Formats: sequence, C-alpha cells, structure tokens
Amino acid sequence: MQLNSTLTWLVDAAGASPGADRFLAELGAHLIADNLPLVGGALTLAVPHPIIARRTWLWRAENGEVIEAVGFAPADAAQNHSAGDAGWRWLAGLAGGMVHEDVVGPGPDGPVLSWIGPRQFTATEIARLREVARFAAAPLAALSARATLTATLEAYLGRRSAARVMAGPLRRDVGETIRAALLYADLRSFTALSETSPPASVITALDAWFDCMAGAVHAFGGEVLKFIGDGMLAIFPVTGENLGDACNAALRAVTSAQAGMAHLDGIRREQELPSLAFGAALHLGEILWGNVGAADRLDFTAIGPAVNLVSRLEGLCRPLGRTVLISGAVARETTAKLIPLGTHPLRGIAAPCDVYTVPDG
Repeated sequence: MQLNSTLTWLVDAAGASPGADRFLAELGAHLIADNLPLVGGALTLAVPHPIIARRTWLWRAENGEVIEAVGFAPADAAQNHSAGDAGWRWLAGLAGGMVHEDVVGPGPDGPVLSWIGPRQFTATEIARLREVARFAAAPLAALSARATLTATLEAYLGRRSAARVMAGPLRRDVGETIRAALLYADLRSFTALSETSPPASVITALDAWFDCMAGAVHAFGGEVLKFIGDGMLAIFPVTGENLGDACNAALRAVTSAQAGMAHLDGIRREQELPSLAFGAALHLGEILWGNVGAADRLDFTAIGPAVNLVSRLEGLCRPLGRTVLISGAVARETTAKLIPLGTHPLRGIAAPCDVYTVPDG
C-alpha cells in the first residue's frame, strides 16, 4: 500500500509528538506539502481537569505558529459550535472557505480536527482530510492518554511535582534535595466548625479557604505540595543562588492571602457565618522532594528539618497572637519590612528560632 507523506508520518512518527501543539503544526505542514490548500487548522481535546473542560490548539499556515485556547464550560457535542468551540469560531474568521471538521475515533467526545482553506474544499480534498482523521486516531489516542495523565497528576500534585513524577521511576527513595521558601498555613478552630456545621457547609468553607491560599501561592510562582486536613504546605523553589527572590515571592503570597481572607470573611459575615481565622508561617531551607511511602503505595511530598520547623513555627501563631510568622532564615534574605518578635523555642526543634512578623494592615 502506497501512502503519501502525511499518512506515512501519522503511521510512523506522529505518536511520538511531544505535545498537541507540535502534532498539529507538523500535521498541517505535511498536508500542505501534499498539496492540500490550507490556511489554518485546529485540534480540540477534552481533558479531565477541575476547571478546564477542553483545550484547543490553533495553527496558522502562513507562519506555522500554534496558540492555545481553553474552554471552561462543560463540553457539548463537537458539532455544536454555539457551545463555545474555539477552533471552529477561530477558523471561520480566518478565511473565506468553509470549516471542515472530523471527530477522530468512534465516540462523539473524541478529538476534533478542523481545517479551513482559502476556498471551499472540493469533494476529493474532503475525502483526503477524512482519511487523515482516520489515520490520526492511533497517535491522537496516545497523545490524549498522555494529556489525561498529565492533567490528572497536575490536579492532584501540582505542575512541578507532576512533571517530576512523570520523569522518574515509580520507586521509593527517588527524589532530590532542593532549596525553597516554605509556606505552611492552618485554619483555626476547624474542629469546632466541623462539629457545629453541616458537612456541606464545612466543605464549602474549606474550598473557599484553599482557593484563597492556593490562589495566592500560584499567583506568585509557588506550588501547593500538600493539603493536610485543614492545613496546606507550599513551596517557592530557589532558582540559582538568589535566595531572596523565593523569600520575597512567599512574603507577597502570604500578604495577598491575608487580603483575600479578609475579603472572604466580609462575605461570610454578610451570610451570618463565622469568620475563618488562620495562621501561616514562612521558612527557608533544604527539603527532600520526592517519593515516600509503602512499597506499592507512594506519596510525592517534601520532608526534612525545614518542613518540621515551618510547621512548628506556625504553631506559635496562636500563643503569640499573630496571623503570620517568619523565620530568621527568611528575614535575612528579604528587604521587606518585618517586625522582630524575639527568639523562641520550637517543639521538637533543637535550636531556638528567631521569629518575625509582617506589619499590621
């Protein structure tokens, strides 16, 4: 069987494409080389993500560039353009021809390949595009499976940790030592809240609290490593030798989180709900970032003396009457204005810790 260059590429090499953007760009280039008149193309994949319903990559033939659009509404049938099919709408505005679409694979929710030319495609050209969609089923299934795995891991582990898990073997004792600014935060009086409120209200409160804290962490380049009951551990990895950037990012994140929680408490007061008081601590140190657990059940997390110290430091928030506490290790690396609170012993930590806080307001 004699295959043209596009179909040969789909059979032999397309499954190894590193991502949907590269797949679409190379597929479009092969189609043009095989004399199909194209102005642009689009590839839409459904993804299992808590926020994003589908991702669409958009390719422009004149420069080979690919951009990405995301859809946040629940995905409807691929042909229902009013549901927000970014690929179809973008292509329809790109040229005067009719958009041609193919759902790849047997199910209605499979990947969607869309194309537009400078004129309406002929019947022969449409038949060739449909043949391409059939041959694209296997590589797109592999690409979709990788995208699904990546999206799932990122949702549960965070982007950096997910990438590390994907790159390493699934064994214990696999990890690396990194330097990072650590943020540990904990909700106050959660036990009382959970005993006096319906479970649905408790979950809503926890979600709002984590939205506020995690949103601030991610906005300033950090990553949430772990939700621990009503607590949270986040890291701001050090890049190169500049410790101050990670510390300043963590300080900005915790300041932003304070403002967000103040706004959230205002909303809760209007709803006659109790405030959500919290404590947060920042520290700088080395952590072992990797796999721990049983032989057949692993967790990807951070451990080490720095993690122990930041959690113990947060425990001083209530007795010192402060929302945010900062270790001397962070204070020495930042130019931010901080208030010294003296040196305090920490439970289970051999050396006492210099403790600081942020100015009120």
